[in-house]
Amino acid sequence: MFSYVSLEQRVPADHPLRAVRKLTDTVLGTLSLDFDALYADSGRPSIAPEYILRALLLQVFYSVRSERLLVEQIDYNLLFRWFVGLGMDDAVWNHAVFSKNRDRLLSSDLAQQFFAEVNKQAKRFMSDEHFTVDGTLIQAWASQKSFRAKDGSDDGDGTDFHGQKRSNKTHESTTDADARLYKKSYGKESKLSYLGHALVENRNGLIAAAMVTHAGGYAERDAALLMLQQKQKGRSRRVTVGADKAYDTKDFVSTARELNVTPHVTKNDKGRSSNLDRRTTRQPGYAISLSRRWLIEKGFGWLKQTGPLRQVKLRGLEKVDWLFVFSCAAHNLIRLPRLMAQPPARLSKQCT
Repeated sequence: MFSYVSLEQRVPADHPLRAVRKLTDTVLGTLSLDFDALYADSGRPSIAPEYILRALLLQVFYSVRSERLLVEQIDYNLLFRWFVGLGMDDAVWNHAVFSKNRDRLLSSDLAQQFFAEVNKQAKRFMSDEHFTVDGTLIQAWASQKSFRAKDGSDDGDGTDFHGQKRSNKTHESTTDADARLYKKSYGKESKLSYLGHALVENRNGLIAAAMVTHAGGYAERDAALLMLQQKQKGRSRRVTVGADKAYDTKDFVSTARELNVTPHVTKNDKGRSSNLDRRTTRQPGYAISLSRRWLIEKGFGWLKQTGPLRQVKLRGLEKVDWLFVFSCAAHNLIRLPRLMAQPPARLSKQCT
């Protein structure tokens, strides 16, 4: 009838989530005043935002495919109960109530604030001079047959579109109007998608900035310049940014230099002249930046294989952006304990 072993004792002392929980509590403590502004003092009690964010972190860490399954696992999984902060006998919420309270957080800037607070904890492990930028395709939660003509001239139910000319100017999805028909490379099929953009520091591959935009041919370069502008705001020190050959355009290179950023972009000189000359490419730092470009692909791989970003289950640019930024914060959060456990001599060598 009674158990003399507490929930805290059932979680092993060396479990990886212990360090993550400690960091998460520190971050959530700094956001307490922002949480208070989101909730009214009267009315029926709702789910505390700290519970929701810890539960959403578990969903990212353990690749839980739906919130219904997440709430079910919190009910019977003692590790999940401990991480969220529920007691052994505390009642677990209904999945619909959980989703409704999550939507309240989705309508705020909380993801960017959470992401910024996580990066404050990771500041000593992040380079503030050398970065890499890239974008990745995020498949939208919309089918091809939902991509219908805006003027309603389509016949049938949209399943037979072969031979028809479809573009984002004349068509849009009836289920997700913010999704765009796009393909990342030649020879691939077009899908209704968004573009996720990340700025990664070159020391340990932690994500320094993130955002989502509509899928388009200029979106990657425009988003990169926006993130670099925010990174350089109030700073006079020049930084470097590595990127693939898609960023080797006159507008991107010139604007980056105006922002006091040295573009270490892979030269695109196939059938044309590159926008970079020997003044940049002869420097040793140029080759080093290109050799560190794999770090951003490693982060994108984790976000899509472990995280929820291969195909998002949310609709609308605002919600997809919230999920992408929050997942990037989870990526940094899961990597921080291992970096903190490294000896100081090794960290000093990485900085060098």
